[in-house]
Amino acid sequence: MPERRCSVTRAEDGTVRIAGPSTGPAFTRAVLDVAGAVLTWPVLDPTGLPTADIHDAGQAQQWLWAVYGERVAAAVDAVASESPAAELTLPERPTALAEGAARLALGHWAARWWPTSYLDGIPALEPGVLGAELAALTHNCQQLLDESAELEGLELLEEHLAALDPLIRWRQSADPPRQLDRVLRLIDDAADNAGLDGEALRRLRSALDQEHRPTATPLDLAELFLRHQEFTLAAGSLRSANGRVIARGSGTNDWCRYPPGFVDAAENAVSWTAYALGAGRRIEVEVVAGIAAPASGVRLAAEFHLDGGPPNRVPLARRDDVWAGRANLDIPASTTPSMEVGILLPGFDPGPGADDRAAREAVRALARHRLGVATAPHDSEAAHPEPFLAEIAAAAAVEEDF
Repeated sequence: MPERRCSVTRAEDGTVRIAGPSTGPAFTRAVLDVAGAVLTWPVLDPTGLPTADIHDAGQAQQWLWAVYGERVAAAVDAVASESPAAELTLPERPTALAEGAARLALGHWAARWWPTSYLDGIPALEPGVLGAELAALTHNCQQLLDESAELEGLELLEEHLAALDPLIRWRQSADPPRQLDRVLRLIDDAADNAGLDGEALRRLRSALDQEHRPTATPLDLAELFLRHQEFTLAAGSLRSANGRVIARGSGTNDWCRYPPGFVDAAENAVSWTAYALGAGRRIEVEVVAGIAAPASGVRLAAEFHLDGGPPNRVPLARRDDVWAGRANLDIPASTTPSMEVGILLPGFDPGPGADDRAAREAVRALARHRLGVATAPHDSEAAHPEPFLAEIAAAAAVEEDF
């Protein structure tokens, strides 16, 4: 294995950084808040140990040595005290804590950025299953976390207790995933340490106390984790009956400009059409909706630039599985408009970024690869890196849902 090196430097604000700056848009980075620092991994090109931005070197010492090694931990302490920057060799293999942290960060990334798309055939990850595994992984990484992060892990567990019963049934099946028993035992231990109780947790403890006796009946994961979302795709609901099409195209589907799940993650989920209606002109925008339904009264908007001009916004209303809206265009009748269209949620939108189509396609390719790995036998070498339980369930449901 080639030698890996890292730099430990101090910024003007006192932040100590291990390794180089994170690159790529936000949706290509897995991020984890830990005691005294923020850790970042690139999801498209994993390189092992993360970049660390350390704002409290003293607090971070509780885990630095167990992730980066004693020499890096000592260098952080020295650089935080304004000693010169250091260049160090990293451990050849990530420690168990480093691997656990990377998996936890990737799970949080999947909860935020998984590119669910009916159009692209990428199924959603069951949030209860993913949330339960994240709660287990959080408990497994206690050494990294401060009290607020540990509390968030317990809140995750309490939020997704309903997932325990189907997970217990899955554990009792003929071929459960190899990490399922470990996940359930970590959940049990986390709940026990926090003094949590309830029917679901009592059933879990009873199941774990019993000898594992697999059933002979095959388990239908699609039925076990039945999703109530139905895709009906009612496209075309706003089409102008008497209008003449003068231009049409696809818009930009920038995942950073709205919350996860509001819009189908496909690149062609956003479409627009310009019509001539007598002497008037109108743009109509349609967006394939995602699996998440916003709170009542919350509406997406289409932002369009006409012929490179300033942005204009069109409120979108959800009808079945399409967000749609329209606006009149103030252009001469003889003009064929040039249009740039994007989707955003007012109040959430950080503003338009760079054109990240290639990065979004790379994330879709990563999701497809991970789903392919999730279909491999659970005890095979092909099932590496180990998929999340939610990915295994999603892969099993692909044929039925798509």
